Amino acid sequence: MAWLRVTSSMIKLIHVSKSYRIDEETEFFALKDATLEIKEREFISITGPSGSGKSTLMHLVGLLDKPTKGEILIQDKAISRLDDDELSSLRNSFIGFVFQQFNLIPKLSVMENILLPTIYSRKEIDYSPEMKAVNLLKKFGLYEKKDSFPNKLSGGQQQRVAILRALIMNPKLILADEPTGNLDSKTGHEIMELLKNLNEKEKITVAVVTHETDIAKYGKRIINVKDGTVKK
Repeated sequence: MAWLRVTSSMIKLIHVSKSYRIDEETEFFALKDATLEIKEREFISITGPSGSGKSTLMHLVGLLDKPTKGEILIQDKAISRLDDDELSSLRNSFIGFVFQQFNLIPKLSVMENILLPTIYSRKEIDYSPEMKAVNLLKKFGLYEKKDSFPNKLSGGQQQRVAILRALIMNPKLILADEPTGNLDSKTGHEIMELLKNLNEKEKITVAVVTHETDIAKYGKRIINVKDGTVKK
């Protein structure tokens, strides 16, 4: 994607709404007129109660869904100009996802799970994915687990593998949806420290979606979502 360039603004949502038609007369707005900017190298937290619209916001920021109204810009380029293949390619190379449920493939080893995004990549990879995976595993203390399967790992180890999978494509943004939701408090804070370190030392932009106040405090900026409305 040659049009991606260095700029202080990474993602902008401009008067974005997402609605669903319930019936001919009723339209439900999961997100209403949201305007938001995420800058490069930021660490933000998106927080709000269950059903507030924060997951909808995450799906839009992560290019997993398209807005009903408004515009989303990635480094000042409108994604509405992209077809589905271009959007998929951008999402795969630009964003690394980390989920509450880890989303590891049970029948694949740790190494195979980490390499999965490179298999589906539509762009030419100018580095050795296997070498990068080995280096990541060593850096995060998981090398001895490379041939293990997910059911042999602790929750914290599984989430670290998920983070390595998110890093394998050298993403500009890590988008973490309730990354500590299935972890005990101690392990959850260890995962957040890991994400904090990626932001501060590797200069990767991080956005964490959470309903937990103590986890949201890791963000240098907190975005509150309530009743489908973004409050900065």
